[in-house]
Amino acid sequence: MAAARMRETPAHIMAPRLIMLLAVLGLVLLGLVMVYSTSSVIALVKAASPDEVNPMADMLAQLRYAGVGAVAAFVIYRFFPPSVWRSNFVYIVWAAALVLLVLTELFGTGEDEWGAKRWLSLGPLSLQASEFAKIALVLVAARLFADMREGLLSVKAFFVQVFVLLLVPVFIILKLQSDLGTAMICVVGVFAVMWLGEVPGRTMAIVAAVVVAVGAIGVLSEPYRLARLMVFMDPWNDGEGGYGTGYQLIHSLYAIAGGGAGGAGLGNSHEKFLYLTQSESDFIFAIVAEELGLWGAAGVIVLFLLLLYAGMRIARSASDNFGTMVAGGLTIMIAFQAFLNIAMVIGWFPVVGKPLPFISSGGSSLIASLMMVGLILSVSRDAAAPDVYDRRRADLRVVRAAPEPPRGGSTRKGRR
Repeated sequence: MAAARMRETPAHIMAPRLIMLLAVLGLVLLGLVMVYSTSSVIALVKAASPDEVNPMADMLAQLRYAGVGAVAAFVIYRFFPPSVWRSNFVYIVWAAALVLLVLTELFGTGEDEWGAKRWLSLGPLSLQASEFAKIALVLVAARLFADMREGLLSVKAFFVQVFVLLLVPVFIILKLQSDLGTAMICVVGVFAVMWLGEVPGRTMAIVAAVVVAVGAIGVLSEPYRLARLMVFMDPWNDGEGGYGTGYQLIHSLYAIAGGGAGGAGLGNSHEKFLYLTQSESDFIFAIVAEELGLWGAAGVIVLFLLLLYAGMRIARSASDNFGTMVAGGLTIMIAFQAFLNIAMVIGWFPVVGKPLPFISSGGSSLIASLMMVGLILSVSRDAAAPDVYDRRRADLRVVRAAPEPPRGGSTRKGRR
């Protein structure tokens, strides 16, 4: 049965699926290797005694997260077609995401020096609610723009719902959780939905101008964000000769430069020995470049480009505009976060503290990213094959199907 269904799936749908699955598999496997390479050193340092060292602890945890994410992706792909997200069920998902964001603000842990709480503990589990809120925002945005296109919403009702359903969660992430990086990713996801939903360019330009203005105010109004911007401009000029706020970026550049073209060899990073902090999470790409060299770093970029290509091909083949907006919006969101992280690590963008999808250590990011892949693949599963592909498949059959007999009578073998 499964083999028959694969043969019936046209190449223009099956090929992007396979490309996406192979790209994601490559990224996840590389992530497991690099998490082991970096976290084993951290485990050695943190252990109270040599007998308590478990260098594989973080890698095994990452493997469990990958398993949970893969199961979630399969369930979404198999049992949640785009029609489910097109229904009012999407508002239940949005409400659950908002509740998690509010609970994080009220009862969250991991408070930093600026008072931001980004983690919510649920018994033995700890999750970052904003990672899952990104998915809900893209789904709701696609639903709103699809309803607007079909005339199901008045202009007034549309803008009211955009404010309540999209802007309020982004405000919570930006202001209360002080998470500029996630807020940027959410905004890019919504913009991708607008672009794929064929919103007029003038409208998008106005919205973009407003978003840029609000983002500039958000950066300039917070001293620590302004300090990060200054470090980005010149990390060595931090007032402490590179040992102050510029320390992290400088050691990230050291790692990249130390790898050269061929790399220092897997496991042979120097900077992961507590010189470069967060080497297993936000700055893991620097360790990839140091151990695997320019070619290894380029390989990671190629895998994300393949994922972007496959996701946009799937979006293009969607059976309706809603599927196009969902698949394209989520694909662009994943790719944007990946290249945002890489730009941050190589000093092309200020540090915003976002992990590299599928590779960085962290359960919430990995599970949420795999769930997005499941949603994208569910759009491909729902895509209708054009008639031209059906005709080509029929022409290649050795034995053609017999024509159906006319209704209400039997088939005659000949004339009398």
